[in-house]
Amino acid sequence: MRDIITLACTECKRRNYTTTKNKRTTPDKLQLKKYCRFDKRHTLHKESK
Repeated sequence: MRDIITLACTECKRRNYTTTKNKRTTPDKLQLKKYCRFDKRHTLHKESK
């Protein structure tokens, strides 16, 4: 039931991270604050295709 998703930075729009999520328990899009090595700071990363 867990699907692999990618997280894209909201500042530079690059896809930096991959993770898994359970679609049954979290049907909405995932948003996490992660480190972006291109911006060299922590930014909001949203779930993308």
